[in-house]
Amino acid sequence: MATSAVPAAVDALLAILRASPALAEVRIVDGPPSVNLTDRHRIYVGWAPGSEQAVDITQEFASAGARTRDEDFSIACYAETRTGDKDMSLRRAKAFELLAAVEDALRATNDAPTAPTLSGTVLWSHLTAGSLVQEQNDSGALAGLPFSVTCHARI
Repeated sequence: MATSAVPAAVDALLAILRASPALAEVRIVDGPPSVNLTDRHRIYVGWAPGSEQAVDITQEFASAGARTRDEDFSIACYAETRTGDKDMSLRRAKAFELLAAVEDALRATNDAPTAPTLSGTVLWSHLTAGSLVQEQNDSGALAGLPFSVTCHARI
């Protein structure tokens, strides 16, 4: 019996995002960034700047008898876009475009009917929180959106 749906759900989220045509030009990263930041558009799964947890988890018994448990968790994610330009408006718009692509990838469609269940690993998932960060430096403008994918599972 599984003690958590988290490992399979994170793997499924990565696979769904990597298969999304809207994210074909975006690097989907499993966990924290590596030292190579040459990709201009990235989405991190299981990491966000300033977050100490990759996933926050809570569990409780689903019913009397203690045979099943409900698990709720939020996967920390981060969408980031940077180029050499100084146009913050373009970076901000692109960051929200990336977030919209993630949200669309998590919706059920004829091509991906199990997307909201992260391919059957959870009962449901959806994008639930986000915040915009912006930065200007010698390398140009950067816009990022830390966000959460919240899930509910029965284990």
